[in-house]
Amino acid sequence: MRRLARIAFFFVFLASGAAFAVQPDEMLKDPGLEARARDLSRELRCMVCQNQSIDDSEAPLARDLRVLVRDRLTQGDTNQQVLDFLVARYGEFVLLKPRLEWHTLLLWGLPPAALIAGMVGLFMVMRRSSFTDIEPAALNQEERRRLSTLVESDARDH
Repeated sequence: MRRLARIAFFFVFLASGAAFAVQPDEMLKDPGLEARARDLSRELRCMVCQNQSIDDSEAPLARDLRVLVRDRLTQGDTNQQVLDFLVARYGEFVLLKPRLEWHTLLLWGLPPAALIAGMVGLFMVMRRSSFTDIEPAALNQEERRRLSTLVESDARDH
Protein backbone atom coordinates (compact mmCIF):
# COMPACT_ATOMS: atom_id res chain seq x y z
CA MET A 1 0.00 0.00 0.00
CA ARG A 2 2.86 2.35 0.80
CA ARG A 3 4.44 1.63 -2.55
CA LEU A 4 1.21 2.56 -4.33
CA ALA A 5 1.00 5.78 -2.30
CA ARG A 6 4.58 6.68 -3.27
CA ILE A 7 3.87 6.07 -6.96
CA ALA A 8 0.71 8.19 -6.76
CA PHE A 9 2.62 10.98 -5.00
CA PHE A 10 5.34 10.85 -7.66
CA PHE A 11 2.83 11.24 -10.50
CA VAL A 12 1.00 14.06 -8.71
CA PHE A 13 4.35 15.78 -8.18
CA LEU A 14 5.20 15.45 -11.90
CA ALA A 15 1.79 16.64 -13.03
CA SER A 16 1.98 19.74 -10.87
CA GLY A 17 5.26 20.98 -12.33
CA ALA A 18 3.58 23.90 -14.05
CA ALA A 19 2.16 25.11 -10.75
CA PHE A 20 5.68 25.96 -9.57
CA ALA A 21 6.31 28.38 -12.47
CA VAL A 22 4.66 31.34 -10.72
CA GLN A 23 6.75 32.06 -7.65
CA PRO A 24 5.17 33.27 -4.39
CA ASP A 25 7.10 36.55 -4.52
CA GLU A 26 5.44 37.36 -7.88
CA MET A 27 1.88 36.92 -6.63
CA LEU A 28 -0.28 39.92 -5.87
CA LYS A 29 -1.99 40.33 -2.51
CA ASP A 30 -5.30 41.23 -4.14
CA PRO A 31 -6.93 37.92 -5.19
CA GLY A 32 -8.95 39.61 -7.95
CA LEU A 33 -5.85 41.17 -9.55
CA GLU A 34 -3.93 37.91 -9.14
CA ALA A 35 -6.71 36.00 -10.91
CA ARG A 36 -6.62 38.54 -13.77
CA ALA A 37 -2.83 38.26 -13.94
CA ARG A 38 -3.03 34.46 -14.11
CA ASP A 39 -5.67 34.64 -16.86
CA LEU A 40 -3.49 37.03 -18.87
CA SER A 41 -0.40 34.91 -18.26
CA ARG A 42 -2.16 31.90 -19.80
CA GLU A 43 -2.78 33.90 -22.99
CA LEU A 44 0.84 35.02 -23.44
CA ARG A 45 3.58 32.98 -25.09
CA CYS A 46 6.95 32.48 -23.49
CA MET A 47 9.40 33.87 -26.02
CA VAL A 48 12.03 31.32 -24.90
CA CYS A 49 9.92 28.16 -24.75
CA GLN A 50 7.60 29.32 -27.56
CA ASN A 51 4.98 26.64 -27.02
CA GLN A 52 4.26 27.39 -23.38
CA SER A 53 2.40 30.19 -21.75
CA ILE A 54 4.35 32.46 -19.43
CA ASP A 55 2.17 31.07 -16.65
CA ASP A 56 3.66 27.59 -17.21
CA SER A 57 7.23 28.55 -18.09
CA GLU A 58 10.09 28.79 -15.64
CA ALA A 59 12.32 30.76 -18.04
CA PRO A 60 13.70 34.05 -16.67
CA LEU A 61 12.05 36.01 -19.51
CA ALA A 62 8.68 34.45 -18.64
CA ARG A 63 9.16 35.57 -15.05
CA ASP A 64 9.94 39.11 -16.25
CA LEU A 65 6.78 39.12 -18.35
CA ARG A 66 4.68 37.85 -15.43
CA VAL A 67 6.06 40.63 -13.25
CA LEU A 68 5.42 43.18 -16.02
CA VAL A 69 1.79 42.00 -16.36
CA ARG A 70 1.28 42.35 -12.62
CA ASP A 71 2.90 45.83 -12.62
CA ARG A 72 0.60 46.99 -15.40
CA LEU A 73 -2.45 45.62 -13.59
CA THR A 74 -1.51 47.34 -10.32
CA GLN A 75 -1.12 50.61 -12.26
CA GLY A 76 -4.77 50.27 -13.27
CA ASP A 77 -4.52 48.91 -16.83
CA THR A 78 -7.37 46.80 -18.16
CA ASN A 79 -6.67 43.31 -19.50
CA GLN A 80 -6.93 44.63 -23.06
CA GLN A 81 -4.51 47.47 -22.34
CA VAL A 82 -1.97 44.99 -20.94
CA LEU A 83 -2.31 42.78 -24.03
CA ASP A 84 -2.06 45.77 -26.37
CA PHE A 85 1.06 46.98 -24.54
CA LEU A 86 2.75 43.59 -24.84
CA VAL A 87 1.77 43.20 -28.52
CA ALA A 88 3.16 46.67 -29.25
CA ARG A 89 6.37 45.76 -27.46
CA TYR A 90 6.90 42.15 -28.64
CA GLY A 91 4.61 41.75 -31.67
CA GLU A 92 1.66 39.41 -32.30
CA PHE A 93 3.89 36.41 -31.60
CA VAL A 94 3.56 37.05 -27.86
CA LEU A 95 -0.10 35.93 -28.03
CA LEU A 96 -0.70 32.18 -27.83
CA LYS A 97 -3.92 32.65 -29.81
CA PRO A 98 -3.34 35.36 -32.44
CA ARG A 99 -6.11 37.83 -33.08
CA LEU A 100 -8.29 37.48 -36.18
CA GLU A 101 -7.11 40.39 -38.31
CA TRP A 102 -6.31 40.93 -41.99
CA HIS A 103 -2.66 39.95 -41.61
CA THR A 104 -3.55 36.74 -39.74
CA LEU A 105 -6.26 35.56 -42.14
CA LEU A 106 -3.90 33.06 -43.76
CA LEU A 107 -3.06 31.63 -40.36
CA TRP A 108 -6.73 31.23 -39.45
CA GLY A 109 -8.02 30.33 -42.93
CA LEU A 110 -5.43 27.82 -44.12
CA PRO A 111 -6.47 24.85 -41.94
CA PRO A 112 -10.18 24.93 -42.94
CA ALA A 113 -9.20 25.56 -46.58
CA ALA A 114 -6.83 22.57 -46.53
CA LEU A 115 -9.54 20.39 -44.99
CA ILE A 116 -12.09 21.43 -47.61
CA ALA A 117 -9.58 20.92 -50.44
CA GLY A 118 -8.76 17.45 -49.12
CA MET A 119 -12.42 16.49 -48.92
CA VAL A 120 -13.09 17.75 -52.46
CA GLY A 121 -10.01 15.90 -53.76
CA LEU A 122 -11.05 12.68 -52.03
CA PHE A 123 -14.58 12.99 -53.41
CA MET A 124 -13.25 13.49 -56.95
CA VAL A 125 -10.87 10.52 -56.72
CA MET A 126 -13.61 8.27 -55.37
CA ARG A 127 -16.00 9.43 -58.06
CA ARG A 128 -13.51 8.77 -60.87
CA SER A 129 -12.40 5.35 -59.71
CA SER A 130 -15.60 3.38 -59.94
CA PHE A 131 -14.42 -0.22 -59.78
CA THR A 132 -17.75 -1.66 -60.96
CA ASP A 133 -17.36 -0.14 -64.43
CA ILE A 134 -13.96 -1.67 -65.10
CA GLU A 135 -13.99 -4.72 -67.36
CA PRO A 136 -10.87 -6.75 -67.96
CA ALA A 137 -9.42 -6.57 -71.45
CA ALA A 138 -9.74 -9.69 -73.58
CA LEU A 139 -6.70 -11.93 -73.86
CA ASN A 140 -4.94 -12.02 -77.19
CA GLN A 141 -3.97 -15.27 -78.90
CA GLU A 142 -0.44 -15.41 -77.38
CA GLU A 143 -1.75 -14.79 -73.84
CA ARG A 144 -4.39 -17.53 -74.22
CA ARG A 145 -1.76 -20.04 -75.41
CA ARG A 146 0.54 -19.16 -72.52
CA LEU A 147 -2.32 -19.42 -69.99
CA SER A 148 -3.36 -22.82 -71.19
CA THR A 149 0.27 -24.01 -70.99
CA LEU A 150 0.52 -22.79 -67.38
CA VAL A 151 -2.80 -24.41 -66.41
CA GLU A 152 -1.79 -27.75 -68.00
CA SER A 153 1.61 -27.81 -66.31
CA ASP A 154 -0.03 -27.00 -62.94
CA ALA A 155 -2.57 -29.79 -63.43
CA ARG A 156 0.22 -32.30 -64.19
CA ASP A 157 2.14 -31.31 -61.06
CA HIS A 158 -0.84 -32.13 -58.79
